Amino acid sequence: MSHLTTPQLTTLKAAILAETDVAFVALRTANNETGMAAWYNVDAAPVFIAWRTAVTTRETGQAFNGGEWAGMTGANHTRLQTVAQYLESYSPALSDIRAMFNDIWSGAGGTLTRASLLALWKRSAKRVEKLFAAGVGTDAAPASLVFEGAITAQHISDALRT
Repeated sequence: MSHLTTPQLTTLKAAILAETDVAFVALRTANNETGMAAWYNVDAAPVFIAWRTAVTTRETGQAFNGGEWAGMTGANHTRLQTVAQYLESYSPALSDIRAMFNDIWSGAGGTLTRASLLALWKRSAKRVEKLFAAGVGTDAAPASLVFEGAITAQHISDALRT
């Protein structure tokens, strides 16, 4: 179970009490904490885009365009080998990590790979993740996740007692 801080529980409580979605209001009225947690654990609507916090090097390699990879300079091949050697996974939520990959795949010979990596690095956030996220949450400006994962009925209960 993911831990929520006291300020996060306070934020969750405020959100629970302010929510006007008809389905959620029915769950709140029935004091259905399991149902409320389930409601928060689905993707936000409208879609709210966030940076992924962990991407494996295997996933990354599968996003590379073969033709662009074949045309890559020796120096950039070495940089990719170093990344693969030291990182099993990485967080594209960090701007310097994104910049490193964009630099490796810079120029006309990396256009398709940069687009594939950008798509790989983003995902839809759940309602609860959106609640605590920092940023706009659009495809053009993904948010950074402060909390990642799902909440439980116990989180709802703890929030309502704060």
